[in-house]
Amino acid sequence: MVAIARELPVSGYALEIDGRLKTEFATRDGAKTGARELKERFPMLRVRIYDAQTKTREDGA
Repeated sequence: MVAIARELPVSGYALEIDGRLKTEFATRDGAKTGARELKERFPMLRVRIYDAQTKTREDGA
């Protein structure tokens, strides 16, 4: 089985859920809100925010 590699976004922010990029956001605040809501619903997930400009990741919640 071959996995599909998702490309990193070139602008904005993206949520990384358990090591896989999922939802993209235009603003950091939007990404933080999305990460917080997701973490409240599913506390067992590892949620991180990917910043496309600096190419760094930070904990989302």
